[in-house]
Amino acid sequence: MDDNLKREFDAARLKHILFKAKLRTFLYGAGTNESPVRDPDVCALGQWINTVALPQFGYLPETQELNRLHRHLHQVANRLLDLHQAGQVEEAVQGLRETTTLTDQVLDLLNTIERNLRKESR
Repeated sequence: MDDNLKREFDAARLKHILFKAKLRTFLYGAGTNESPVRDPDVCALGQWINTVALPQFGYLPETQELNRLHRHLHQVANRLLDLHQAGQVEEAVQGLRETTTLTDQVLDLLNTIERNLRKESR
């Protein structure tokens, strides 16, 4: 179980990093498909949360918080994309600071959930 759990959470962390990279790509003018950035359920991490995390360890308060925080992050991303599309590029790019804090919190929650599950499996 430990190897599978590690792979599962490594994949989740990578999916989250991919979201972060896609958001930056759009804000710097090189993005093409906004859906994974705008919609938390289309995002790779959101799909993982909905199909793996919530069904398997949704009983953990941290998993519920991860879901809430992930959705909030997408709300912020939508606001930044809207600013960018309205021609307020500098404001949108400046807003990346807020997403950095949120993305760090998402990674912290993923680490905490993984740690808690490891403790349970002992």
